[in-house]
Amino acid sequence: MSPISAEDKLDYVKSKIGEYKNFPKEGILFRDIFGALTDAKACVYLRDLLVEHIRQSAPEAEIIVGLDSRGFLFNLLLATELGLGCAPIRKKGKLAGEVVSVEYKLEYGSDTFELQRSAIQPGQKVVIVDDLLATGGSLVAASELVRKVGGVVVESLVVMELVGLEGRKRLDGKVHSLIKY
Repeated sequence: MSPISAEDKLDYVKSKIGEYKNFPKEGILFRDIFGALTDAKACVYLRDLLVEHIRQSAPEAEIIVGLDSRGFLFNLLLATELGLGCAPIRKKGKLAGEVVSVEYKLEYGSDTFELQRSAIQPGQKVVIVDDLLATGGSLVAASELVRKVGGVVVESLVVMELVGLEGRKRLDGKVHSLIKY
């Protein structure tokens, strides 16, 4: 039996992404990553795809940063597979010690992300990972936080991108999404 191709792995993962009409409000088609994460084969394939992408696109990475909260599902996994460290970016008030903060805009208001100042060393090369790129606000804020502590963002990596919302245009660095809707 021959190994399964990256394209076939991606197709399988895509087939497991849930779709919910009118969630969280009328007119929205919500793409749910948890449909893929509850399927063992999809989890393995998703891990393979993300790890291989970082190995090829960002081999210089030294730490994987995951965004609150679904990014946490990936950053430890990827860091472990790649032999790297990982760090969380959390909502305000969730991290101990000295933190740096960035406020960012949402459709319905604003929020604040924080990062422990000691999590990333000056000059350290960072891959930021999250489940979704929509309007780009959270990834822009995450990039700003990484730079505030002296880190270098080498890439932002997401599982899904909602292309019509044009969030990619707000980001100033390299961005990769496995699945585009």
